[in-house]
Amino acid sequence: MSKTGELTLLDEALEAWKETREGVLAEFKNIPASQMVFIPTKGARSVASIVRHIIETSEMWSSELTNPEGDFTRKPFSGFIKEYSSRNLQTSIKQELIRALKDSHRDGVKKIKYTGEIGMLQRIRRFDGRYGTRLAWMFHGVSHEEYHRAQLALYARLLGRTPALTRLIEGA
Repeated sequence: MSKTGELTLLDEALEAWKETREGVLAEFKNIPASQMVFIPTKGARSVASIVRHIIETSEMWSSELTNPEGDFTRKPFSGFIKEYSSRNLQTSIKQELIRALKDSHRDGVKKIKYTGEIGMLQRIRRFDGRYGTRLAWMFHGVSHEEYHRAQLALYARLLGRTPALTRLIEGA
């Protein structure tokens, strides 16, 4: 927060990620623990697999964005996941995944705050080889998480449940 009490660009970005992660948690909590291995169609991820992917990718992008030598072209995507995934999650136990969602967000925020707004305004090479600010690329990570949040909401619908965001909007 600035000296005048207004949110900085970095504060706004972290707030966006916080709201997104809270939404992911709400959608995930809405799905019964007995449905963690639910897969709607061949080739799709299970509920638990989507959540593990959110955790791994957020650890990856928050770590690479805060690495002073960061460069998303320096290795294949799977190499980044291996390098930065600190939890090696294989679980489908709902409570363990909830804890990991919270922990990975907390750890990512800590790294980003340590890097600071000036650090996050520095440029980084993206997966497509072009350059952009680390802060702008952070929004790519947040968007990616929103995409998977929507998958969880759809899975809830397929399981006969009303998505958490719909319930919130409807005031339930």
